[in-house]
Amino acid sequence: MLAVEGIDPTPTPVHHLLDDGSFALTAPEHGRLAATVAATPDAGIPAVLEMTDYAPLPLREPVRALVWIQGALHPVPPAEVPALLDLVASADPNPALLQVNSAGTAAEAGPDPQSRLTLLRLEIESVVVADATGAESVPVSALLGARPDPFCAMESCWLQHMEAAHRDVVDRLAARLPNALRRGRVRPLGLDRYGMRLRVEDCDGDHDVRLPFARPVDDVTGLSQAIRVLMGCPFLNGLRARGI
Repeated sequence: MLAVEGIDPTPTPVHHLLDDGSFALTAPEHGRLAATVAATPDAGIPAVLEMTDYAPLPLREPVRALVWIQGALHPVPPAEVPALLDLVASADPNPALLQVNSAGTAAEAGPDPQSRLTLLRLEIESVVVADATGAESVPVSALLGARPDPFCAMESCWLQHMEAAHRDVVDRLAARLPNALRRGRVRPLGLDRYGMRLRVEDCDGDHDVRLPFARPVDDVTGLSQAIRVLMGCPFLNGLRARGI
């Protein structure tokens, strides 16, 4: 969502971080936001891009984290739109890019003019990340240097499968929690190269707990072993004890 003072929050179907430290965004071409930005092309207008991280499971509170990116919002000059669209599409072929109305592509935007989008650029001034542990400011250099977690594309499916078919694993992990947190319903919340996160849904509220791995992992084999260590399993490779 893109927030500008005096205008209702606007959905942004495309929000792509560029190498120069700005965001390429889309907004409805005929909305108040696009008209306001077009009226102040040079100075830009203060804006906040809010990105919400939702859990892949139907939790009581589905939000895992929020990111607020504050900066100045500018229109993209019409002559630069085609090249910027190609640049974004090469990394993120979002179908919404086809709705951006640029010179020579109006026919491709669809028969309904109200569905057309305009391309904007947000020059970043500050970034704040917040989750259950608190909020922290993140330098733009750190944002540009960040790389996707090796398990980000598989995390949702794994957590859903763990919840549906491996409740025993969740229970073993829950045994690592402090006694005060074992009374609620424990759900798998997150998984990355640094550890697992669990959500405890209790009558007193929700609590998020991270169980860190002994060391960061980079592949499925390392992840499997790290989870077995968290579970207290003595056979790290899934081997059974030899019969005597």
